[in-house]
Amino acid sequence: MDNDQLKNLETRIDDLITACERLKQENHSLRDGGDALQEEHADLMEKTRQAKTRIKSMIERLKALERST
Repeated sequence: MDNDQLKNLETRIDDLITACERLKQENHSLRDGGDALQEEHADLMEKTRQAKTRIKSMIERLKALERST
């Protein structure tokens, strides 16, 4: 293997290492983003459940009020 081939190989290896590091960082970022989205989804589901409960309660009170008049 001559010197030019060796330098070419070193360059390709360096490029692969750089790409691997970039992909690791990107993967970490995406995982963090996914975790945040899951937490937000859980919060929204809980708020939706609470809103449904309040709305059902209001409907029942309105029906009771309507029956009493």
